[in-house]
Amino acid sequence: MSAWTDRFNSLTGKKRLVVSRIFVALTGNESTTLLGALNRAAQVAIDSDGDLEVMGESLVEICESLLQRETSWESSHNEGDVFWSEEEASQYLNELFTDSSRRYFSEMDETPDDGEPLSIPMTQNVVVMMTLAIEGEVPDLETDLSNIQALRQALSQICNLQAQRRLRAIQVHFSPDQMGCVLTSDHLMQQFPELIPL
Repeated sequence: MSAWTDRFNSLTGKKRLVVSRIFVALTGNESTTLLGALNRAAQVAIDSDGDLEVMGESLVEICESLLQRETSWESSHNEGDVFWSEEEASQYLNELFTDSSRRYFSEMDETPDDGEPLSIPMTQNVVVMMTLAIEGEVPDLETDLSNIQALRQALSQICNLQAQRRLRAIQVHFSPDQMGCVLTSDHLMQQFPELIPL
């Protein structure tokens, strides 16, 4: 959208809404420990009945957990658009939600043979998908996030957006979605072909 159109819409009193989806793929042992934090955040969101303030605090925890695991980042991708209509922004948000929901793909390892000790398989791959609607301009999210520095800045900026109360919608998906499920490298390529190595 051109700067001229942005200025015109701003003068007419319309709200600028950015809808952005960020993918972060992690690999290695740290990716497994992230699943615990993600599942806790999901449970908090369910318990709060989707309260935006509570979800925003959980989102900050997720971003901080991702920042702490920077050495495990493998690839990323981001996409989004700018809207001056809440209805259009909401429609796009719903499209991204549906697409993210279809990305769940993981397999339970086969049951061990009789006599073998029961163990929980550990995945080496985790993908976190965050879809946000934000009021106003967000340069750190409205750019290519396929390099580590840009992604680091974007995750830090999300924490600031929560503090500034500029988040209007929050969706978080992750795959695999529970301990014991495994997202293989083949499944990762099939389900997330747009990921760009960092």
